[in-house]
Amino acid sequence: MVVALLHTSIPAPFLHSRNPRPFFSQPYPPSNLSFRSSIPHCSSPSISPMISQSSHPIRLTYLEGNSWLWDVAGLNLLVDPILVGNLDFGIPWLYDAAKKVVKNFKLEDLPELDCLLITQSLDDHCHVKTLKPLSKMCPHLPVVATPNAKPILGSLFSNVIYLEPGQKFEVDGRDGGKVDITATAGPVLGPPWQRPENGYLISCGPRELSLYYEPHCVYNHSFLQKYKADIVITPVIKQLLPAFTLVSGQEDAVQLAKLLQAKYIVPMKNGDLDAKGILSAILYAEGTIESFKELLSRELPEACMLEPIPGVPLEISLSPSVK
Repeated sequence: MVVALLHTSIPAPFLHSRNPRPFFSQPYPPSNLSFRSSIPHCSSPSISPMISQSSHPIRLTYLEGNSWLWDVAGLNLLVDPILVGNLDFGIPWLYDAAKKVVKNFKLEDLPELDCLLITQSLDDHCHVKTLKPLSKMCPHLPVVATPNAKPILGSLFSNVIYLEPGQKFEVDGRDGGKVDITATAGPVLGPPWQRPENGYLISCGPRELSLYYEPHCVYNHSFLQKYKADIVITPVIKQLLPAFTLVSGQEDAVQLAKLLQAKYIVPMKNGDLDAKGILSAILYAEGTIESFKELLSRELPEACMLEPIPGVPLEISLSPSVK
């Protein structure tokens, strides 16, 4: 009863299952679907930030919160954007959050996009105040999303593909590049029988970097154990309510990196916002970037943590020796 009450009264951060299970018995077969910087330094001897001839660099621009702009294989992917107004879930007295750094970045500042990627159906990922004007600017923009977001996206965009965990989708870029997007099981919002939200594995060929992203550090171990990712983007600082984990991190983020055999971990601070309202008063954080880095150095010493600067492209490339 308490959980049900909180879920209906707290639409914002997430009341999710700590160990999400796939709602499917077997992964879906790949779908044959298609749509027509700062450079890091890392001291690990097995990692090189130098651009190699056999791998295109990936550029990751953190736009704070859960929002990203990625350049992968020449394709521009916009992820969970909040670029119009604050994040308030339509209830600003309960929670109202503004960005600290990239306050003036607008929709008009975006490059030409190849794909919009939506991980979850709630407003901190599927932000209606941003998506409505974006859909008017780019009504035919290819969108890849969780099926849970269909009630929102279905009336806005004409070119939406909804991926269940295990389904795969190929995006064709304007300039001939291609990326494969595989959906993974993320958090379950609400009752345990509900469909999980999505994480995503991004790949573009055996000689290129691969990337994994899930914005709450919630994952299904048995599902992910058959995959690898060179880059893992994940929260590392836990966000908690009394008796609830909203966003995981720390040791769970380290185990995620080990599971995917990651070479680079890019931590995101999706709770680092200027927030006010009743909910913000009882939200608290556990762990720091420094404590995560210490855990990582013990458990996965060959990996490199690259902390992004909001608004500044982080360029990552893989040297031939790592492959």
